Amino acid sequence: MLERDVFLTMAMAFVITVAIAPLFIPFLRRLKFGQSIREEGPQSHQKKSGTPTMGGIVILLSVIITALFMAQIYSGIGTETILLLLVTVGFGLLGFLDDFIKVVMKRNLGLTSKQKLLGQIVISIIFYVIYTNGNFSTELTFPLTNITIDLGIFYALFVIFWLVGFSNAVNLTDGLDGLVSGVSAIAFGAFAVIAWSQGMDETAIFAFAVVGAVLGFLVFNAHPAKVFMGDTGSLALGGAIATISILTKTEFLLLVIGAVFVAETLSVMIQVVSFKTTGKRVFRMSPLHHHFELGGWSEWRVVVTFWTVGVLCAVIGIYIGAWM
Repeated sequence: MLERDVFLTMAMAFVITVAIAPLFIPFLRRLKFGQSIREEGPQSHQKKSGTPTMGGIVILLSVIITALFMAQIYSGIGTETILLLLVTVGFGLLGFLDDFIKVVMKRNLGLTSKQKLLGQIVISIIFYVIYTNGNFSTELTFPLTNITIDLGIFYALFVIFWLVGFSNAVNLTDGLDGLVSGVSAIAFGAFAVIAWSQGMDETAIFAFAVVGAVLGFLVFNAHPAKVFMGDTGSLALGGAIATISILTKTEFLLLVIGAVFVAETLSVMIQVVSFKTTGKRVFRMSPLHHHFELGGWSEWRVVVTFWTVGVLCAVIGIYIGAWM
C-alpha cells in the first residue's frame, strides 16, 4: 500500500461523507429524529435538544463503501475486512436500535443495558469464531517487553471484554460537539499507521477509511453541531478500533492510543463506586468532559484539550508500537 493509496482512501471516505451528510441531515429533521438531552446533564446542553442524531449512519456508509472498494482494488477482500465490517456494522446496528428507541419510541434510555450487552456479546462470539478459523493468533503481547501469553480458548473471554469495553468507552466519550469525531480520527490514524507498517493492507485501508469518514463528519459535528453521530456511530467506532488492535496484535497499545476513552470510562466507574460507598462524588459530573465543563471551561476548550491529549497519546503509541 503506497502513500498515494493512503491519501486516496482517506479522500474518498471524506468526500462521500461530506456529500451524503447535507442530504441526510434534513431527512433526519423531517423525521424528527432529534436528540433528547438528559435532564441531569449540564444545563448549557439543553439548547442542543432536537439536534438530529443517528448521523453515525453516514459514517458507516462511507466506511463500508470506501473499505470494500479500496480493499478490492489493492489487496482483495479477505478475512480482515470481513471481521472489521462484522464488528463495525454489527455494533452500529445495535446503536441504531438504541437510537431508534430513544428518538422514535421516546424512551430516553433506549435499549436496556442487558439487551445491549447481549447483542455485543453475540457479535463478539461470532467475531471470535471467524477469527480463530482464520488462524489468527490468540497470544497477548505486552508492549516494551518480551512477555507473550497464549490464552488459547480463553482468548474468547478477552475478545468479549475488549470489544464490549471499548465500544462502551467510545460511547461514553460522545458527549460534546466534535469530541468523539476528533479523538477517533486521531486514534484510528495511529492504528492505521501501525497496520500499514506491519503490511496489513486490509486493516490499514479500513482504518484510513474511518479517518476520512470521521473527519468528513466532523465538518458537521464540530461546535455548534448540526448533527450527532448517536450510539449508531459511537458503538461502531469503539468496536472497530478494538478490532483493529486485536488484528494488529497491539491490544494493550489501545490503552495508550485510546487513553482519552479509558479516562472517560474510569471517571464514570470511580464516580459510581465513590458515590455508592461513601455518598460523595469525586468529579463534579461524569464522564470526565462534564467535570471540566462544570469547572468553567467552555465546551470548545474541553474538546480541543482532549484532542491534544489524544494526539500526544497517539504519538507515544506509535513510538511504542515501533518497538513491538
